[in-house]
Amino acid sequence: MELRTSIYVIATVFILYAGLMLVIGGITYRKTAGISDFFLGGRNLNPWVGALSAQASDMSGWLLMGLPGLAYVSTGGMAEAFWTALGLLIGTLLNWIIIARRFRRYTEIAGDSITLPDYFANRFHSNKSTLRMIAALFILIFFILYTAAQFNAGAKLFTVVFPGLSYQGALMIGSIIIIGYTFLGGFLAVCWTDFIQGILMFVALILVPVFAFRSMDTAQLGSFVNEFSALIPGKGSDSVGVLAVVSAIAWGLGYFGMPHILTRFMGMKSSKEIKPATVIAMVWVTFSLAAGVLVGWLGRYVMPGINAVDSEKIFMGMSDRFFPPIIVGILLTAILAAIMSSADSMLLVASSAFSKDLYKNNIRKAAGEKELMWASRITVLAVALIAIVLASDEESTVFSLVSYAWAGFGSAFGPAILLSLYWKRMTGKGALAGVVSGGLVSLFWTYKATGLFGIPWLLKFEFMQGGLYDIYALVPGFAISLICIIVFSLLDKKPSAEIEKEFDLAASRELLSSERG
Repeated sequence: MELRTSIYVIATVFILYAGLMLVIGGITYRKTAGISDFFLGGRNLNPWVGALSAQASDMSGWLLMGLPGLAYVSTGGMAEAFWTALGLLIGTLLNWIIIARRFRRYTEIAGDSITLPDYFANRFHSNKSTLRMIAALFILIFFILYTAAQFNAGAKLFTVVFPGLSYQGALMIGSIIIIGYTFLGGFLAVCWTDFIQGILMFVALILVPVFAFRSMDTAQLGSFVNEFSALIPGKGSDSVGVLAVVSAIAWGLGYFGMPHILTRFMGMKSSKEIKPATVIAMVWVTFSLAAGVLVGWLGRYVMPGINAVDSEKIFMGMSDRFFPPIIVGILLTAILAAIMSSADSMLLVASSAFSKDLYKNNIRKAAGEKELMWASRITVLAVALIAIVLASDEESTVFSLVSYAWAGFGSAFGPAILLSLYWKRMTGKGALAGVVSGGLVSLFWTYKATGLFGIPWLLKFEFMQGGLYDIYALVPGFAISLICIIVFSLLDKKPSAEIEKEFDLAASRELLSSERG
């Protein structure tokens, strides 16, 4: 797919935007005094920054490339995209209502936890490092996959904008920009850039389908309306199956275990800020998901004939078709914003998992805050390099890479977070069993036909195909993790009185001392 708009116009907008992000990184670098600032910004996010940062980092390049691309490829793809978006919408709402407030309080009560593994260790008063270490390892594994998806999306964007640029060259340019400001500013840089990126993504997503509708004739609009019947399982030859709908909606379960979203809850100024942040987040995500599906759906009418490989570039093509050059530059920058808003968050959380939960607790316990900050920055570089290697396969899709990582996080951490906040009887052994079982089942289910991580001789079960075996990995992973947590917790001794007291305090509506101020 080639664009009509001058690459010089788009390049100018890209350069100005990337420069702004690096300036924010430089400004926040001077405000990052300690490890808490680097990872959580001193718990000082307001509702607007917290909400838009959470949603922008959540949706990633997937929202402007993966989801529209899926909706474009076929009627079945459109139905899958619709049900996936609905599942994500429900999951987002439940995450803000059920998890956000209590998790923000509990992380402060439980030893002022600043990372997810930190929270698990403090929540269950686990003196051993096993739970913390296993949680950190799964974060590293799945975030490398997730970051690779963003780098893949960035490379595809740059190859369309700059036709003479190779995929590998584009991959390096996009990666360097993201690494730059994350390396410098940490959490504050990530959240403020995500705030700007969230606004840009929202405006871009609303504009494109509006202009697409305006360009369609009566016959096209009639065909578009008739396709709604395909959304109903079993209705018509092109309709989606029940199992596909269950798998799509199950994406919503993943929210309970997404570290890069959970850290936004941890970073809010107080639990009082959660309610207004919820309203802001839900307005953003409702319109954005609907628009993302519409871009791909309408694209089949206004720009037919794009092959499956290029389908994830439909937003770019429609932007180029409907708008003048300078607006095209801004709209394509929204894709860059979406990619950057997720990749930076993932790099930051992965670096915290290594430096705080592995390096500090297992390698160098005497490490001071300055050393940990530099260990974190070096980890950003290391994780990024591995992700670049994984993203070097031009044939991989953003949607598939994100789906693997999403299932992994949702399975490993979703049930553990949910029950740790609402079940007083849960124990550290139960949490460990849930994290391990959920993470491993997700990995196995994803790679059962090719071997774990694509290694042919490692846990390969080709016969597990078709029927129930085709269900999304998050479903069996989440269910088995939930069962393991309950069984292993009940087999373990009852939590101490101190742990139960902390649980009751987190569950109460009484304001903490930090929130009264």
